[in-house]
Amino acid sequence: MIKLFIGGFPLDMDEMGLAQLIAPHGSIVVMKIVRDKKTRIAKGYAFVEMVSEKDAVAVMAALDGEAMGDRQLSVKLADAATPASASQYEKLRRPGDPERKMRPRRPRL
Repeated sequence: MIKLFIGGFPLDMDEMGLAQLIAPHGSIVVMKIVRDKKTRIAKGYAFVEMVSEKDAVAVMAALDGEAMGDRQLSVKLADAATPASASQYEKLRRPGDPERKMRPRRPRL
């Protein structure tokens, strides 16, 4: 399965409308429109998983750059490595800084 990022669609578009826009170009497995937590209004972008790479390429070729009302669609491959790399944290030390020992933790009761 190939994951696509689709951005720039109207905020009032729902899952069915987006599926009707994409389905003629390929088979959809999963679709997730990103919404505001409080208001539940769409933020204007979604992630769609397609069955094959061929379907994903067909959707990108057909819809990328298309105008929808006053907005322009953007269809790209979603980078799966970005969220994982963002959560990696490595502490950097300056040259010459002494290594600090950590305090021992208290045992949990």
